[in-house]
Amino acid sequence: MHGYGGGSYGLNEPRSMRDRARQYALLPLRIFLGVTFVYAGLDKLTDSAFMSAGGAGSIGEMMNAVRDTSAIPGLVDLALKSPEGFGYAIAFGEVAVGLGTLLGLWARLAALGGALISLSLWLTVSWQTEPYYYGNDLIYLMAWLPLLLAGAAEFSADALLTSRRRRSR
Repeated sequence: MHGYGGGSYGLNEPRSMRDRARQYALLPLRIFLGVTFVYAGLDKLTDSAFMSAGGAGSIGEMMNAVRDTSAIPGLVDLALKSPEGFGYAIAFGEVAVGLGTLLGLWARLAALGGALISLSLWLTVSWQTEPYYYGNDLIYLMAWLPLLLAGAAEFSADALLTSRRRRSR
């Protein structure tokens, strides 16, 4: 049995297998978040009821409903100045973040965008959810953090661009 210095902790799998698992560990998270955010953005953009200032299922109605229970009512008030504009900003932001994440293009910037969208939705739309762990926006915020820290090392435009820059030197 190996000690703590060897890093195997008694496992008999080859070191290269563990290294490969670490290398691709964030890929499923990247795919899930990328697909989810592209879908969420497109879902909003194609829902005419959502992209309205008022009425059933509209962004305006949702913002009015959460205004008094949000952590930052001023942020909701800002969104209520132009509910449609806010709805389009969130939707296009989600599509951009999702595509950037899937492609691994400016992956840390995309993850920052995803984290900021999730943070703003948590502090406004799902803040009143009790217990807090039922609110999915907080979970999405936490899911973006590993991608923000690590970027997209595998199967990414960032890795391809980095490789090309190194070869050209």
